[in-house]
Amino acid sequence: MDLPGRIERMIASTVEAMGFRLVRVLVSGRGKPRLQVMAERRDGKAMGVDDCAGISREISAALDVEDPFDGIYTLEVSSPGIDRPLVTSQDFERFAGFEARVETGRPIGGRRRFRGRLIGLHDGNVRIMVDGATLDLPYPDIQRAKLVLTDDLLAACGEKA
Repeated sequence: MDLPGRIERMIASTVEAMGFRLVRVLVSGRGKPRLQVMAERRDGKAMGVDDCAGISREISAALDVEDPFDGIYTLEVSSPGIDRPLVTSQDFERFAGFEARVETGRPIGGRRRFRGRLIGLHDGNVRIMVDGATLDLPYPDIQRAKLVLTDDLLAACGEKA
């Protein structure tokens, strides 16, 4: 298992026990790696600085015990933000109706980058409306995806507040 996957397994139960959902774990850099942990509140409320600080304290303790890094690293805890990454298949269902950018690992229909309105999942594919055409992108082929900041997304986020 890769390092981000191992770290996710180490900290997931701690984050979930605190009332949050782990969105993504990324490790970048070589000399002094940066560990980025992205989480969101399960109750749907906005994340605050205190939430991020609490998560940071709790997972720091867990990481000190497990010690997944050789040497010093930087821990960064954040919320996914409005134009959040789409990581799990459930994210593509949850945010159906909103605009997204999706990048695939292999060309599909001659291209790897798509921007359009998410329709949801269908038979293991992410369904997206691009330039008036409905496309099915195999979920396993998706390398990166994120919501696009639009008036619709801002309005929907404003309704939650």
